[in-house]
Amino acid sequence: MSDSLKTRPFVIPQFTPRDYGSFFLAGALCCTISHGAMTPIDVVKTRIQIDPKYKPFGFVSGTRYLIANEGPAALLTGFGPTAVGYLAQGGAKFAGYEYWKKYFVTIAGDQETAVKYRTAIYLGAASVAEFFADILLTPLEATRIRMVSERGYATGLVSGFTRLASEGGVSQLYAGFIPILCKQIPYAIGQFTVNEFCHELALRNMSEETKRNLSNMSKLSISLGSGIIAGFAAAVLSHPADTLLSQINKGHGPKGSMVYRLTALAKEAGFKGLFAGLGPRMIMTAGLVSSQFLMYGAIKDALGAPPGLEIHKE
Repeated sequence: MSDSLKTRPFVIPQFTPRDYGSFFLAGALCCTISHGAMTPIDVVKTRIQIDPKYKPFGFVSGTRYLIANEGPAALLTGFGPTAVGYLAQGGAKFAGYEYWKKYFVTIAGDQETAVKYRTAIYLGAASVAEFFADILLTPLEATRIRMVSERGYATGLVSGFTRLASEGGVSQLYAGFIPILCKQIPYAIGQFTVNEFCHELALRNMSEETKRNLSNMSKLSISLGSGIIAGFAAAVLSHPADTLLSQINKGHGPKGSMVYRLTALAKEAGFKGLFAGLGPRMIMTAGLVSSQFLMYGAIKDALGAPPGLEIHKE
């Protein structure tokens, strides 16, 4: 074992059910607040992806066009499903990431092995946590996209969810499950893995004394910068599947298996079409991810929750 790893004892925290409850609550609040606040950007982004009338527009011009034709209230379309969906998904994702990262570190067995395979641990924890979180998110995301893409579809979350469920059943509510996994798992990988490595790079060349004496402003700058970079990565990795998800929930594409439909839609869209709306989504995602990590840390501190398990290379 290297000297840098010997200097710090290998201690795996024993999180209690209350700790995981705090992780869940912090993740739920940070995600529902951030995604709810980003609803106007997401509405414009979704319109650019799926409405032919919005294809020529960028984010600013698309926003102006939407307000001119449907009024300012249209920017909040789908706010209910967004807030509730990401309340459940955010809690499950953040608490799940803490759980699965600890689980995989325990399997590694020692600090040197955990550090050596930390990338695999980050990827595995993010992917498994997101899979279970998406079971909660998918029906509400389908409702949100239908409300955004079809003007007058429903007056709110309950009416939209009820109509979608009654007209299409469980199969329609979960029609986007595979594409949402294709979207959200790369998103989570970018969000958590890139954030972990950005923090590692920022702290690697600091002495222990410097780390202990970091000012609050320095800590904020590291967290904000890491979150923004992680947000850009999450947006780029997940955007093609995000575009396909919007198309699936709009009812586009041929009949057949989900894989066939996704392949056909991807061929039809082409490379340029798959990345339509990436600009506004990168802005949105950078704001989402950075604000989520800042709020997650602050809410955990307020709840008296312990810090997460760190396996950074020194």
